[in-house]
Amino acid sequence: QVQLVESGGGLVQAGGSLRLSCTASGRSLSAYAMGWFRQAPGKEREFVAAISWSGANILYTDSVKGRFTISRDNAGNTVYLQMNSLKPEDTAVYYCAADYDMGSRPGRRGNDYDYWGQGTQVTVSS
Repeated sequence: QVQLVESGGGLVQAGGSLRLSCTASGRSLSAYAMGWFRQAPGKEREFVAAISWSGANILYTDSVKGRFTISRDNAGNTVYLQMNSLKPEDTAVYYCAADYDMGSRPGRRGNDYDYWGQGTQVTVSS
């Protein structure tokens, strides 16, 4: 069983930056594909970014390319999402997710991930 805990969310002005962390307990994440998703009020959950176990394969949704960076520290059992040039439309609850079967080929579909954190709120003011 993998337990995921996100942190680093908060309130920031447009143009600012935040770094989200997702730390795992219960099992090493080193073989897992990891993803970040977000859900804004009244909207469906959407894919943000994903990274393979080695970090060699990385995916982003188009709206965050060039602004967000996903990375991982397998020794520290942590995945990060560096968010720069934040916009009000980035406001959402951000979730991290993990999946073993997709280890080297992370996906964009939330249903493909087996483990989820509780989420951290990111609010970007205009």
